[in-house]
Amino acid sequence: MSRLLKGPIPLFAQFTMLSIMIITAIGMSTPVLSQEYDLPADVREDTLSRLAPADPSTMDDYGREIYDRVVGLDNIGPVYGPAMFSVHMPRVADGMDLINKYLRYDSLIGRPLIELAILVAARELDQQYEWAAHEALALAEDVPQAHIDVIKHHQSTDSLPAKESLIIRYGREIFREHTLSAETWAEAVSLFGQQGALEIAAIMGDYAMAAIILTAIDQHIPADRPHRMPIE
Repeated sequence: MSRLLKGPIPLFAQFTMLSIMIITAIGMSTPVLSQEYDLPADVREDTLSRLAPADPSTMDDYGREIYDRVVGLDNIGPVYGPAMFSVHMPRVADGMDLINKYLRYDSLIGRPLIELAILVAARELDQQYEWAAHEALALAEDVPQAHIDVIKHHQSTDSLPAKESLIIRYGREIFREHTLSAETWAEAVSLFGQQGALEIAAIMGDYAMAAIILTAIDQHIPADRPHRMPIE
């Protein structure tokens, strides 16, 4: 599905289209963007974050070009998350968009395992917005719910296939221990090759960066996104 949405379609439009398709597939009604909880005093209702919407009319030509690529100048819907915050920093958005398009869609580890790696980063940083988006996308890529639940509930990876187990343990070691053992690195290279082993780290690093910024701006979740993780 994701390959059909590649190309000139803005990043936010890709996510919106995927969300509608996923919600329809699981039998939910058309997305409702109202909040189901009270927002903190410094969080806006239009972006569900601390940031005001970016205004492309105030940007220079470069800024508008980046805004059009990431969000879409004709997009009149609400904009949340990385698409919303990144266009406040056009040069950052430019780099993020380039890196993310490769890592999210074309990394040689493959789409289901890409989404699994993203969920590891979201879970280890307890980033609820990122999790809510990517659990749905992982399910759309046929990642079994049982594999997702191993990440969501900090369960053992012993019952998982080798590649799925490796990715989860790889992320847990880095995020929790701030190191990666020689054994885990060698296993990653054995399963994915050197480039694949590096790209696992790159995917998690990409989404760790997004998670940190989402936390900084206190990004809340639209009410139409059902997936949540328990935060102790």
